Amino acid sequence: MTRRLLRVLALWMVVCVASATVVAQDWPQFLGPQRDGTYMGPPIADGWSGGGPTRLWERQVGAGFAGPVVVGDRLILFHRIGRLEVVEALATGTGQTLWRYDYPTTYRDDFGFDEGPRSVPVVVDGRVYTFGAQGQLHAVDLETGEGIWSQDTHDRYDVRKGFFGAAGSPLVEDGRVIANVGGRRGGIVAFDAVTGDELWTATTDEASYSSPVGATFGGRRHALFFTRTGLVGLDPESGDVLFQKRWRSRLGASVNAATPLVVGDLVFISSSYGTGAALLRVDGAALVDEWLGDDMMSNHYATAVVHDGVLYGYHGRQEYSPSLRAVDLRTGEVYWSEDRFGGGTLTLAGDRLVILRESGELMLAEASPDGFVPVARAQILPGVVRAYPALANGRLYARNTDTLVAVDLR
Repeated sequence: MTRRLLRVLALWMVVCVASATVVAQDWPQFLGPQRDGTYMGPPIADGWSGGGPTRLWERQVGAGFAGPVVVGDRLILFHRIGRLEVVEALATGTGQTLWRYDYPTTYRDDFGFDEGPRSVPVVVDGRVYTFGAQGQLHAVDLETGEGIWSQDTHDRYDVRKGFFGAAGSPLVEDGRVIANVGGRRGGIVAFDAVTGDELWTATTDEASYSSPVGATFGGRRHALFFTRTGLVGLDPESGDVLFQKRWRSRLGASVNAATPLVVGDLVFISSSYGTGAALLRVDGAALVDEWLGDDMMSNHYATAVVHDGVLYGYHGRQEYSPSLRAVDLRTGEVYWSEDRFGGGTLTLAGDRLVILRESGELMLAEASPDGFVPVARAQILPGVVRAYPALANGRLYARNTDTLVAVDLR
């Protein structure tokens, strides 16, 4: 009986640990753990009583379009205060500062939007990686806030300023930090994650505002970048280009911003400015067109999400009040469209869409191809909200131009 009881207790402990891993789901990078906008933590509520979800805390923050990330009991915020770009660790329960790391910046936005950082931090193996608006790449210790290394990529790789500064979060995996630097001396560059030393350079593609994603096709690891020129698949170890597809508007004043979505051997890319979307199948070193078009889902800056073979996302330019749509991933068929819905971001939580509109309104809706069915809505911030939120352990952390708020969605 004693041995049997011990075995039962051991099994129970394994189950508890496994469950805890799922429940305490971090949000360590842009678009979450897998960079696909999917949340896998404890279930969120179907709705809220009263005026909305419970407000846990809020605090004033500096400028920036970079959303927060969450690892354990720490939230990492990347923002600008005065003439400094600031990496700050906050307690997730209270919003209080735990440590702060900063460095000077002279970045100026030529269009008057915002002069803070655009790129969401990445937390891997106890280090925080940030990519500032002027292309300053930094590694910071997650526990102490001590600087580990930095690279001025714009100076080193001869990068022209571009429209809106550096905005794509680097891809960090297998000891490499890979960034779409966009320079004449290096378009995509890999650095050693521990030392910051250059490992390789590839292409001379200019930088986009899209973040790369890692994927495996045919047993081989790829790093996928949606640069200003188009889609590039690289060997992350060597930097060898495995495939490319030009996908760029004919308009000079255009951007590629949405992150590529990978579903099996399929890659979905989308852009605005008359470019449109493409579903591509990876066949060795070749990309096979499954469907192409500008009438299905042209993402301006927000990345779509996929649930049960259906794409949910924004169609059209942000300044023209885009529609919210559901589109069949395999065929491009539009199931439904909420016209003039307005810009925002989407996160998938189970069978729910967590929609944060630019107006600061938070909505929950069913992820269903049968129609748009909102189930809850609440104003959690004043507009304008452009940064992506973080959804970790059932709590949503979101910011507008000057305020960061934490609300409980459990």
